[in-house]
Amino acid sequence: MPTFDDLPKPKPHALARSRKLVTYLRDEMAKAGGSISFERYMADALYHPTLGYYTSPDFTIGPRGDFTTAAELTPLYAQCMANTCATVFRELTEPAILEIGAGSGQFAVDLLQALHALNALPTRYFIHEISPALRDQQAEKLKQHCPQWLNRIEWCDTLPQFEGMIIANEVLDALPVHCFEMNNEAIYERRVTFADQAFAWTLTPPTPSLKQALNELTDLSSHTQGEMNLQYAGFIKTLANCLTRGLMLFADYGYGRPLLYHPARVRGTLTCFYQHHHHDNPLILPGLQDITAHVDFTRVAEAGVAAGCDLAGFTTQAAFLLESGLTSLIVAAEQPLNEKEKFKLHQAVKTLTLPTEMGEVIKIMGLTKGIEHRLAGMSMADRRGEL
Repeated sequence: MPTFDDLPKPKPHALARSRKLVTYLRDEMAKAGGSISFERYMADALYHPTLGYYTSPDFTIGPRGDFTTAAELTPLYAQCMANTCATVFRELTEPAILEIGAGSGQFAVDLLQALHALNALPTRYFIHEISPALRDQQAEKLKQHCPQWLNRIEWCDTLPQFEGMIIANEVLDALPVHCFEMNNEAIYERRVTFADQAFAWTLTPPTPSLKQALNELTDLSSHTQGEMNLQYAGFIKTLANCLTRGLMLFADYGYGRPLLYHPARVRGTLTCFYQHHHHDNPLILPGLQDITAHVDFTRVAEAGVAAGCDLAGFTTQAAFLLESGLTSLIVAAEQPLNEKEKFKLHQAVKTLTLPTEMGEVIKIMGLTKGIEHRLAGMSMADRRGEL
């Protein structure tokens, strides 16, 4: 497990913010009797209103940030998504889009331009974004590239009610998780404490809600560590309540439950991203690094059904993109490009589709409400049997 000294050194002002968060978390641990759940630690490390990773004035996505998402790599990603949007919009009267976590704003730009080309622009484009820095980036990018549609775009703190699409690209993997550990055939919760001038793990009996969720897993005997997300139900229900009719589309790293808790992942899936280094130690650099855990898509599907939605599809990102017209879109995109630009385009496509890159590990799940039409992109490789 890497230490602080194994990674690039933070800038002095960033390190000062992190130390303030350390003090805050230590105080919270003292109030709680010495430790807090990892869910609480992760929530504060990522979402503290002034000291969290996503609320930092320095937070950005891409080469200058800590990671790059699929939606940022090439407009082809959004163009494929636009085909699904257009299919859904045919059934609706005044379709709108709500994007959860809009990154740099590039996906919104690409999607609006692609929908315009399909004569399927939404009546409204809502963005729910918790990062003040990213809100500014999004506003600037949309003003620059989509000035003609600015009257349709709205940043919202309170989620609206509408018919249409909810799109969440790599959002679910940042919802805080509980951590557990198998020890002498007993299950313990891994909580966070402070010892020897650093955050450390400590084992306690699981809370009743965590124990109940872990009891749903058929066999953890081969696992030493893992994660359990108890926030999906509330999160999905909140989104479903916004949608009168339409589709919720989730793209994220993850698996169905049998594969997520497969013996091949005996140490769980916690991953941290810091200046394009990825590692498995979330207890260093609090507030300065991203923390994620692979999504349990079985639990997401169950949450969707409980919230009144139908499971309309579950597939890999590669299959979704290919079925949504990626090949023909590549041919069209190549026409005005020189050889250097074509090479860059092909590298982006490989990252999106190859099994060794994002193609297999990122999944696409669709949850519908009052929609009958078959979804574009969900039939070529139906993975619902893996849930």
